Amino acid sequence: MKDGLFSRKLNFPDFYIFFSLWFPLLGNDQNKPNILLILADDLGYGDVQCYNPESNIPTPHCNRLAKEGMLFTDAHSPSTVCTPTRYSILTGRMAFRLNYKGVFTGVGGPCLITPGRLTLSEMLRQKGYKTAMFGKWHIGITAYDKAGKPIHKNGLEAVKRIDYSRSLHGGPIDHGFDHFFGTISCPTTDWLYAYVDGDRIPVPPTQIIDRGPLPKHPYSRDNRPGMIAPNFDVEEVDMVFLEKSLEFLDRHQRQKPETPFFLFHSLQAVHLPSFPGKDFKGKTHAGPHGDFIFQFDHVVGALLAKLDELKIADNTLVIVTSDNGPEVPTVINMRKTYNHDGAHPWRGVKRDNWEGGHRVPFFVRWPKRVKAGSVSEQIICQTDLIATFANLTGYKLKNNEGEDSFDFSSVLLRNEKSPVRPFILHQTINLSLAIRKGNWKFLNHKGSGGSNYNRDGEWGLKQYALTENEPDADGQLYNLKNDPRETKNLYFKEENIRKELNTILDKLVSSGRSAPSRD
Repeated sequence: MKDGLFSRKLNFPDFYIFFSLWFPLLGNDQNKPNILLILADDLGYGDVQCYNPESNIPTPHCNRLAKEGMLFTDAHSPSTVCTPTRYSILTGRMAFRLNYKGVFTGVGGPCLITPGRLTLSEMLRQKGYKTAMFGKWHIGITAYDKAGKPIHKNGLEAVKRIDYSRSLHGGPIDHGFDHFFGTISCPTTDWLYAYVDGDRIPVPPTQIIDRGPLPKHPYSRDNRPGMIAPNFDVEEVDMVFLEKSLEFLDRHQRQKPETPFFLFHSLQAVHLPSFPGKDFKGKTHAGPHGDFIFQFDHVVGALLAKLDELKIADNTLVIVTSDNGPEVPTVINMRKTYNHDGAHPWRGVKRDNWEGGHRVPFFVRWPKRVKAGSVSEQIICQTDLIATFANLTGYKLKNNEGEDSFDFSSVLLRNEKSPVRPFILHQTINLSLAIRKGNWKFLNHKGSGGSNYNRDGEWGLKQYALTENEPDADGQLYNLKNDPRETKNLYFKEENIRKELNTILDKLVSSGRSAPSRD
């Protein structure tokens, strides 16, 4: 055998993979890493100092992760908005395959994850993990009215119909999580401002939210006039989520230290409205949204500190990333007021198929396994988590599991340089699609695929619209190596490449998968 694992002397990371794959029954739970996945909301590539040297917002704990682990420069969310991204993270499957447009608000549903579909959490639970999620769910859930009928509508009237004596279905508890405390949709934006504990809402909402006393600034205009529970403080939501995750870690190590855990910490920060908690107001020189980014970084630091305190950091794989690019109002206002660009250095923002909509921060720390201070230029997608964790824990994925998930464990363990992905898919809120192969990126649509660049005025995106060099083209083709800001459309000039990518894209859509067959 001239190539592959047997062609060289095995170092420890290679041996770890080899041994766990070929002799999984000889291992025990102590061989499996704890896994902490921290997912920010609307955190842009340029919002973190180690990705954007021009940023004046302190992110010391993310900077620490870059020094102690691996920083990915070409990592992507599977969608440019939150609901489909979260579906894809947990299933390893692109959400456009569901043909669902938009995002859930309030008690919209049912859950996009159908019964019987393997999730990241269920897979890890089958491998002996204790699983917990704290924070934002936003993949759909089913609440019931007093007659026992399911409510699958967004909006205030649907929330008013909920019978809070009944349990919820289709949430985290039904998809592989042993513990959950959080919110159904966006915590401080949508029509239901109440906490879910397990599969119930123990403290129901009692009145319409009073937005009068809340802060007023350009980043505060995104909370809908929904129903709020008496124990729900929209300015302290992330500190409540943090407290729950810290309590879980303490309790787990006290009761089951021999059992590995998977903790999914899903933040509100830094989704609008930008309401930093009382301990973070005025902590930066970048206004309320800068303070909110600083609070997000604090949460990361507090979780890392807890791992250190419990002496489990060495065997905990930590991933920190974001569900899509930065939101429109924050980018526009932060550029003008604080000379800060959350999308730096890319074109586009949240909802867009240009890089700014889905190229996101992505850190991995796993002491003694992932080389400290390493940087990877590998193209990866958050759908890849399920295949990667499957390899690391000895789970063999079936052909109908993680259909768009590629294993990048070789990148983590030995900084593999050969591409782990032959291509990557992107989707927007309206199901516009794009495909990337190497340096070439083809978008099967005109414009951004999401945000409105015809909107004029001080807070409109028209001021950032570029003059299209091929206005008659039905799509877009860019060479990201030569044109990383996607300014020169080569749709007609490189017709053969465009046709090749379009053909591949059509095949990957119709085949129902992009990952290799596992039969």
